[in-house]
Amino acid sequence: MNPFSDVTQLPDEFDGQVRLFPLPGLVMFPHAMQPLHIFEPRYVEMLRESLATDQLITMATYLDAASVGEAESPPVAGTVCIGKIVSHAELAGDRHNILIVGVRRAKIRRELETTRPFRSAQVDLIDDFYVPAATGQRNELKRRLLTSFGKIIPPKAGSQQSLHELMAGQMGVGPITDIIAYTLPFEPEDKLKLLEMSDVDARAEHLIWLIDRGEINLQSVSSSEKDVDLQEHSQRPSDNRFPPPFSAN
Repeated sequence: MNPFSDVTQLPDEFDGQVRLFPLPGLVMFPHAMQPLHIFEPRYVEMLRESLATDQLITMATYLDAASVGEAESPPVAGTVCIGKIVSHAELAGDRHNILIVGVRRAKIRRELETTRPFRSAQVDLIDDFYVPAATGQRNELKRRLLTSFGKIIPPKAGSQQSLHELMAGQMGVGPITDIIAYTLPFEPEDKLKLLEMSDVDARAEHLIWLIDRGEINLQSVSSSEKDVDLQEHSQRPSDNRFPPPFSAN
């Protein structure tokens, strides 16, 4: 059972052509939600086109954050996440706050030449793959993943109860893996590896390994560090805030 199925569906007429919204340090995942603050004219135009058509925006990750602003089209990672706008608020000065939910993984086949100010690409969808032979062990994999996650999350009111609800609930290993991978402050390279993995069981095992290697300390993250201004390119590859902050264009 996938509680996200009603939201994370691509339109029947989807042809693989997407609008790219690249950001430094941000790796979007299916099933996760990301707030975005849109104000650059090229991305405002992209947003208006999206709202008038399919409500889709594809999040991409700059490979080199230092090159942003120095090159006309800085290189982006080949694996991206197609997102769907679920909320939009227009602000003064032609600024916009939107909330997107990740819909599908995809691989960039090629970037397209365009007269529009924003980048676009032709992509191939990456389908989740579940090894049939591992079906009987998947509940145990889910338990191990949530146990590892539970050991590092800050001891806040309700957090353990939420974990127990996830453990007993119907959400599968795939969505849980994606949400945890998005939430935790791994380096972009680690997140991109998880994003490109189609094998759901292997993805969950790799996430468990990343958590258990002991390089994450969420206990030291104060509540004040979780609040950031909506500044351009606010989220950097070394940004280890938890949970991930607003990203801006």
